[in-house]
Amino acid sequence: MSSNEEALTELYAAFNRRDIDTVLEAMHPDVDWPNAWEGGRVRGRAAVRAYWERQFEQISSQVDPVAFDQGEGEEVVVEVDQVVRDPHSGELLSASRVLHRYEFEDGLIVRMDVVES
Repeated sequence: MSSNEEALTELYAAFNRRDIDTVLEAMHPDVDWPNAWEGGRVRGRAAVRAYWERQFEQISSQVDPVAFDQGEGEEVVVEVDQVVRDPHSGELLSASRVLHRYEFEDGLIVRMDVVES
């Protein structure tokens, strides 16, 4: 397992604990991140934090990596099991397997994309 894969495994665990600060520290200050919930993209750590805070009020998602594929250069594609629930009732809203593609620069995440599987 590469150092980027190890880091991503730890970051998914932090995300699932809602330890946003730990995840944001692994991102470039000007990270380019998908707004998969509302649509579009957000840029920068503060924008990612605001996006996640809005998201967590409306849905509770858990993402668990199941496979990694080293792409070109410092790119890593992660296959994840994603479960989304209502944060108040716990009702299951969706369960799916999706692909996340990360680009790293100097050990920091500079871009993430949700890829059609």
